[in-house]
Amino acid sequence: TGNWLLVWSVISLARTAHGCPDKCLCHTASKTADCKNRGFTEIPARLPPEIQILQLQNNRIWRINQNAFTATPLLKILDLSNNSLSSVAPGAFQKLRYLQVLNLTRNLIHYIENKTFSFLPHLKELDLSSNSIIRLPETFGNSTGNITLLSVKHNKLQRMERILLESLPNLKVVLFKDNPWQCNCNIFGLKLWLESFLYRGGISDGIICSAPGIRKGKDLLKVPYELFGACPLRAAPAHPASGHHHHQHQHQGFEHRGSLKHGPHGEPGDSGRASCEPKAKPRPVSLRHAIATVVITGVVCGVVCLMMLAAAVYGCAYAAITAKYHREHLAPARQHGTPKEKEPLESSSA
Repeated sequence: TGNWLLVWSVISLARTAHGCPDKCLCHTASKTADCKNRGFTEIPARLPPEIQILQLQNNRIWRINQNAFTATPLLKILDLSNNSLSSVAPGAFQKLRYLQVLNLTRNLIHYIENKTFSFLPHLKELDLSSNSIIRLPETFGNSTGNITLLSVKHNKLQRMERILLESLPNLKVVLFKDNPWQCNCNIFGLKLWLESFLYRGGISDGIICSAPGIRKGKDLLKVPYELFGACPLRAAPAHPASGHHHHQHQHQGFEHRGSLKHGPHGEPGDSGRASCEPKAKPRPVSLRHAIATVVITGVVCGVVCLMMLAAAVYGCAYAAITAKYHREHLAPARQHGTPKEKEPLESSSA
């Protein structure tokens, strides 16, 4: 018994020396802290500063303090999947300058604020799948341009800002499936981006429309451009605001418009006319241009045809006059000239 107590004391002292929490297992060789399935409600304290992998999945963590990762600046992989996070404060991860993989799947996150993942220059994989996210920001933050994989599948997204995706130039894989995508004017920019992304060799599971009814179940890429003909390329900006209130206003406005956007046959409703109203001028101007082109082309073709006809008539008339001249003047000359040519022969013979 004494020996066991001694061994346990040595292990406890070693743990304390390395700063490993009581409920975790810290592996020095792999620089991993295994804290999964331990019932944590917050990020555990006294983590070893040298760890590069932190496993916190399958706990009940519901918040992340601003200084939660100050003591572990070398983290490369952080797994927070299957916890109780409902939101993530901007700057919560900003101390993790070497972080490469961030797994936030299977939480209760409803929205992501602007610049939530700022100052993560080495972040390559961001997995936000299996949450309840209803909106994403216009940017994930400063220095997030190296993200190569983004997953937002299994959420409640109805739209996604094209500007967000364009801020991630190194994306190679984007996963969209199992979201209630609204395939109306607000998704037109996303359609354009996705086509360009796939053309450049990107990988995606595609976007399947959930609404309006006539497009439910259809692949967004197969929805003809003609159905977006009445949509402006960029939506009208909302009232000037900043921060959370600005995005909340945009989202509430989108929900209100989305619920009334389409009638029973997919036609725009009254509330959707502000953003999807067909412009009155371009179509008539184009029509006038087309009519003018047709008229000018017809006139030119008519003139050319008349010129060709005149040339043909002139040619025929000239040929007829020439033939008549030969008959009237040259033929008699030949007839009179024949006897004169014979006279010397006759005289010589005599």
